Amino acid sequence: MKSGFVNIFGKPNAGKSTLLNALVGEKLAIVSHKVQTTRHRIKGILSTKEYQIIFSDTPGIIEPKYKLHEKMMQAVKGSLEDADVALLITDINEAPEESHQIFSALKLKVPAIVVLNKADKVSEEQQNLVVDFYRKQPYCKDITILSALKKNGLDFLLKNILKLLPEGQPFYEGDDLSDMPTKFFVGEMVREKIFQFFGDEIPYHTTVVVQEFKEKLTLIKIRAEIIVQRETQKGIILGNGGSMIKKIGTEARKDIETFLGSKVFLELFVKVRPKWRDNEMQLREYGY
Repeated sequence: MKSGFVNIFGKPNAGKSTLLNALVGEKLAIVSHKVQTTRHRIKGILSTKEYQIIFSDTPGIIEPKYKLHEKMMQAVKGSLEDADVALLITDINEAPEESHQIFSALKLKVPAIVVLNKADKVSEEQQNLVVDFYRKQPYCKDITILSALKKNGLDFLLKNILKLLPEGQPFYEGDDLSDMPTKFFVGEMVREKIFQFFGDEIPYHTTVVVQEFKEKLTLIKIRAEIIVQRETQKGIILGNGGSMIKKIGTEARKDIETFLGSKVFLELFVKVRPKWRDNEMQLREYGY
C-alpha cells in the first residue's frame, strides 16, 4: 500500500485547479480564466486498493498585497511542509524562466515532478525546448507533459507519482473525496459565478459565506451572503432590478444541485464589509 500527500504548486492560472479536478474525477476546485481564483488549500482524495493519494490544490504564488494574500501564501507554506511529492505545474506555452524562479524559491525537500500543462496547444519543437530546460534543474525528478483540461496524459502522471510515493496506510477512511465541509464547496460555486459574470475588479473584492445549510425532506435550503467592500460594488452585484444576483443564484444553484445530487433552494444576500480583505477578525469569520 502506498499513501501520501501530493501537493500542486505554480503560478496563477497554470492549471492547478483543473489538474486537481481531473485527477480526482470531481469538480472540487472552482476554475476561472482570471488569476488568483483559488484562495484556500483544497485537498482531493484519490483512493484505490493499492494507494491513497491526497492531492492539494494551492493558491497561485504571488507577492502579498494585503492580509487575504498573506493567508493564501500561508496555505502554500503549509503545503510545502507536509508534501511527500510536489507537482510543479507550468504552462508549456510560456517561457520557462519565470516559473523556474518560483520553483527554485520553494526550496523543496521532496522529489518533484514538473508538469508541463496545455501541451495540446504547442509544437513538438517547443515541447522539446521546455523539457530540455527543466531536465537541467536540480528540483526536477521527472517530467510529465499533459493537458489537464482535455485529461490527456493523466495516467502517465499517476504512474510517475506512484514511483515516488512512500509506502504507508491510508490517512482517510471511507470514500470521501475531500476533507473540506460541504458548505465550503457550496460557497465556492457561488464565488465561481462572480468570477464568471463580472470584470476584473469585483471578483477580487468579494467573498461568499454560507450562513445556513438545512437538509429538508424534499430539498436542501441554503442561505449565503456575498461580501463586498463598497456600496457601489453591492449595486453591481445586485444588478438592475436584482437581475445579476438572480443570474448568479440560478447558475450557481444548477452546479450545487449536480454536486449534492439534490434539489436546492438557494437564497443570496449582499453585505458590505469595508476593507474585509485586511481585517484579521473578518478573514477568520469568512474561513481564511
